[in-house]
Amino acid sequence: MKDSAKYAKIVEWSEEDQCYIGSAPGLIYGGCHGDDEQRVFEELCQIVEEAIELYRKEGILLPPATSSRDFANRMQSIA
Repeated sequence: MKDSAKYAKIVEWSEEDQCYIGSAPGLIYGGCHGDDEQRVFEELCQIVEEAIELYRKEGILLPPATSSRDFANRMQSIA
């Protein structure tokens, strides 16, 4: 399994921005956006890969994984 699979990737529609917004909570701040949901997801996956590569290059430990079932429960408790 690739390390990138350990991080939740979220693509959602933003009424405010009138586009899809992609994010990977816990790994990167910000994300990507666009009109095509699939393209936003593909771009987000690439961004996650690049972020992991940068963490390693800088010798920084990766943040805790967010793709477990507990992530949904944590998000509910935040809301």
